[in-house]
Amino acid sequence: MKKFLNSVDTVLTESLDGFVAAHSDILAIGDEHKFVRRKTLKPGKVALISGGGSGHGCLFIVKNYEGDVMNFDMAAEMSDGVLQVVTNDDVAVENSSYTTGRRGVAGTLVVEKIVGAAAEQGMPLPELKALGDRVNAATRSMGVALTSCTVPAAGRPTFDIGHNEMEFGVGIHGEPGRRRDDLKGADAIAEEICTAILGDLGDRAWGPALLFVNGFGGTPSMELYLMYNSARKIFEKRGVTVTRSLVGSYVTSLDMAGCSITLTMLEDETTALWDAPVHTAALRWGM
Repeated sequence: MKKFLNSVDTVLTESLDGFVAAHSDILAIGDEHKFVRRKTLKPGKVALISGGGSGHGCLFIVKNYEGDVMNFDMAAEMSDGVLQVVTNDDVAVENSSYTTGRRGVAGTLVVEKIVGAAAEQGMPLPELKALGDRVNAATRSMGVALTSCTVPAAGRPTFDIGHNEMEFGVGIHGEPGRRRDDLKGADAIAEEICTAILGDLGDRAWGPALLFVNGFGGTPSMELYLMYNSARKIFEKRGVTVTRSLVGSYVTSLDMAGCSITLTMLEDETTALWDAPVHTAALRWGM
């Protein structure tokens, strides 16, 4: 295993220090490197806390993994004025080794962006909770892995996969998917993923939508844009009009080669909130 690291015991804290230093105009590190927060807090708005592996008037946005949900359930019990949105956009598997119910995957980013924009505009907590649930319900995702990822502390791939194999429906941490299959062309891969997404959305899969192709940390942009091209053509042939797009490695699993496709059906309100100015480490437009 070849990695840019000094020690597996310090890789996370050193990476977080670099992340915050690179974006020191907008970010600050929390005590004991437990969290990263907005550098300058905005009084009078609902605080959003993204609950993943890594107070008063807060909305938790938590991916549906049992450990994540359990920890943030306990945090909510210790706090007043907290509501929670649990994202579960993955159509690949109904239950996995890490979840009861469907996993929350790349669609979480879409929920966070839209709800975050609404919070910036002063939307109150109950309405933010309802908005988050509505966006989650309009969002579906599915991924495919070409290689495994390697957790630095483990020093070896999370799962074994052959040179000419792929894992359909893999989770963002490298969890097993629907099935192992022979490697296919990009159009065939996109066809299966898009068909699964459209089938799960049913009658809702019509009209304006956001198409998000997310890399898992080990896929070059050239291939992600190729997959976007394939997916867009498939969706638009079936009545979906892609009016907003995002392509890149945003919800990643270390160095895993592969990608996921996310489709969010849009309304006028959610389109406007997606378009609203944003200035974060990952997303930046309209500022």
